[in-house]
Amino acid sequence: MDSLKDNLNWHPKARTPLNILIIGAGITGLTSALALSLSGHRVTIYEAANSLTEIGAGLQIAPNASRILARLGILGDVMEKANVLEHLSLRRWKDDSEIGTAPLMPGVGEKYGAPLCVIHRGDLQSTLLKALASLPIPVEIHLGKRVIAIHPNFDASIKLESGELVSGDILICADGVKSSMRQYFLGHEARNRDNKARPIPTGDAAYRVLIPRSQLVGDQRALELLNSNVGMRWMGPGGHIMAYPIRNNEMYNVVLLHPQKKQGRQLNGADDESWTRKGSKKEMLEWYAGWNDTVKSLLSYVPDGDVAEWNLHSHPPLPTWINGKCVLVGDAAHPMLPYVAQGAAQGIEDAGALACVLSKLDSVDQIESALNVFQAVRKERAEKIQSSASATRQVLHLPDGEEQRVRDQRMRGAGKPKNPDLWADEQWQQYMWGVDVMREVLEAWEAIAVSARLEKLATTSLIVLKALGSIGSHGDFNEPATYSTLVDCEVQGARS
Repeated sequence: MDSLKDNLNWHPKARTPLNILIIGAGITGLTSALALSLSGHRVTIYEAANSLTEIGAGLQIAPNASRILARLGILGDVMEKANVLEHLSLRRWKDDSEIGTAPLMPGVGEKYGAPLCVIHRGDLQSTLLKALASLPIPVEIHLGKRVIAIHPNFDASIKLESGELVSGDILICADGVKSSMRQYFLGHEARNRDNKARPIPTGDAAYRVLIPRSQLVGDQRALELLNSNVGMRWMGPGGHIMAYPIRNNEMYNVVLLHPQKKQGRQLNGADDESWTRKGSKKEMLEWYAGWNDTVKSLLSYVPDGDVAEWNLHSHPPLPTWINGKCVLVGDAAHPMLPYVAQGAAQGIEDAGALACVLSKLDSVDQIESALNVFQAVRKERAEKIQSSASATRQVLHLPDGEEQRVRDQRMRGAGKPKNPDLWADEQWQQYMWGVDVMREVLEAWEAIAVSARLEKLATTSLIVLKALGSIGSHGDFNEPATYSTLVDCEVQGARS
């Protein structure tokens, strides 16, 4: 928290409180609910699941997200449950030798004015739920309420599976990577082209495992990894591993990227991308059998039945995130692959940007204009980060050979400009972590407001000039009729 520096003059109280509906109670949906409720809006969440369980594993909260959580008043609670990584160690798959390092905290926090940390998804979720429960304006969370349709007029009306119809001023669709609402933003022609928005297999799959401290007792090297706040990235032919401690060094979080099994391509699309699908420990150990002893010993401690596996897909950019008074956010709008660790952060950016722009409305008539500003600020940025994954994947999964040796040589100065690992590249860090989307969306809205005021002034001036021309023909300011005409013209210009 010592690194937090924030001079954004953000007044969260909304000029026009809205009735906001949110589909989905994931990280993006909950953060959006918190930000919007703090702004004075009435927020209702509809979640298909019957309960909110603390599933998942570790995720990164980078400075671009932590500065937003600070403004929402929860960063202190988050940091109590988070681990602060000091640096990233880039290592060889075969012999565990270190290729290079990328410094993280406290330097990153001092540079970008907000900390970088890692946290269990369940801990972030519970922190958000606790904050929502303490709000003066309660947020209603309806569990077991599946939304099956958006009204075709896109007027923020939805239909639940029960048949109930619900209407609001604005609808935020935060229903995740397997979003059923995404289809409504494709347009009629695109929906009828079967492959338009279909996810594209990357050829990779991922194992996700959590190793508790109790499993590592007696292994000095494994305990050293657990007790040190260092991110470990092992890179090898066709795959890589990212690992770091979470839950105050009581659990070791490991994500292992590897080639997708051929039979995985035949799975149902929804199950194919599910990160809760059970994987095989035996198959995992077989694939990494040729890797170094540190990796193999870590994987041997994974409790049987605790391996999750999912296939990784890239998603083509959508033509739009907005339609009428409805907007897509988070993984529903821009599903992120794990290579650059920005999935949660980009959803949090959506929440902060929406809260800012919707706090500025003078009336509900400006909702669609506000959503256009939100999209103008967020869409290109999120999709650029989203698309960077493919380049990162290629670099991290090089087979041994000349290209790999050149990569490793460039990584020996990790953190310096032009690092082939974008996660460790200073220029890419500046783009990912240095941008303040809340500031940008406020500036964009103000630019529109200034433009509107200038346009109104120009219209008023034109009317006055026309009136003056009329005065020159028919009299002067001392004549009552002419003076009345000028006042009427000025009022007309001010109202236009």
